[in-house]
Amino acid sequence: MQNQSMTGKRFFAVTLLNVLITVVEIIGGLISGSLALLSDAFHNLGDSFSIILGYVASVISGKPETSRRTYGYRRAEILAALVNATFLIVVSVFLIIEAVKRLNHPTHINGGIMLTVAVIGFVANLVSALLLHSGSHDNLNVKATYLHILSDALSSVAVILGGLILTFVNVSWLDPLLTIAVAVYIAYEACPIIMQTLKILMQSAPNLDYEAIARDLKDLKGVNDVHHIHAWMIDEHRIIFSAHLNCDDLPLSQIEPIYGEVENLLHDKYGICHVTIQAECHRGSDEQLFNTPGDKKNMGSDASFKK
Repeated sequence: MQNQSMTGKRFFAVTLLNVLITVVEIIGGLISGSLALLSDAFHNLGDSFSIILGYVASVISGKPETSRRTYGYRRAEILAALVNATFLIVVSVFLIIEAVKRLNHPTHINGGIMLTVAVIGFVANLVSALLLHSGSHDNLNVKATYLHILSDALSSVAVILGGLILTFVNVSWLDPLLTIAVAVYIAYEACPIIMQTLKILMQSAPNLDYEAIARDLKDLKGVNDVHHIHAWMIDEHRIIFSAHLNCDDLPLSQIEPIYGEVENLLHDKYGICHVTIQAECHRGSDEQLFNTPGDKKNMGSDASFKK
C-alpha cells in the first residue's frame, strides 16, 4: 500500500510538472512566435491528459466483475489509450497544417525566448523522468509513462537546437520545419497505440502459435483432437481462450483433471489467463480448428490437427 501511495504521489507530481511545462511553453510560444514551441507544448498537454486519463481509467479498471460487466471494467484503460492517441493525431495534423502555412508566410521568431522556454521544458521533463525512474522497473504503467516522458525530453532537445540557431541566425523556415518534425514524431508514437487498441476492441486474435497450442493439447493424455478455437484480449495483458476438445469417453471425475492440465499448460507456456473448455467425445471431430460459418467440415489435415 505504501508503494502504491508513493507511485500515486509521483504521478501527481509529474502531472503538475507537465501542466507547468505546457503553460510556460504556450506563453513562450505565443510571445516568441515559435510554432515548434507550441507543438512541444501540445505534446506535453497530451502527456498531462494521458496521465490523468490513465490514472482514472486504472481506478475504474480495478472495479470487480458484475452481472452487467462479467469481465469487469478492464477495457477502460484501452478506451483511455485510444482517446489519448487520437487526440495526439489530431494535434499533429493541426500542427503540420499550421507549419505549412508558416512556410508560405514566414514570421520573425524570437530565438532567445524560444531557447529559454525550451530549456525549462527539458529540465522539467528530466525531473519528471527521475521521479518515475525507480518505479519503472516493476510497474508497466509507470514504465510506459517514464519512457514517454523521456521522449518528451528528446523532442525538447530539437526545439533547443532550433532556439540556439535562431538566436544567432534568422532562418525563417527552421521553426516550421522543426514543428513538422515534432508533429510527425508525435504521430509516429500515437499510431501504434491506436492500432493496438483497435485490435483489442475488435477482439482480434492475439499473436499466438495456434498450431503449437493444438499439438500441445493433443499431447495430453485423454485428448484426441482440438477444434473450434477462439482467442481474444480483454486488455493488452489478459488473453481469453476457449476451445472444444475431443476426449476419451470418460466420466466427469476423470475429465476434470484434464481441464486442470489444459489450464496450467496454456497459462504457463502461452500466458493465457482465462480458459473455457468444452469436452466432447465424437461431436465436432470433423470440424476445423477455427470454426467458419457455413463450412464446418474440412479444411485439410493441417487445420483439423488430427492425431
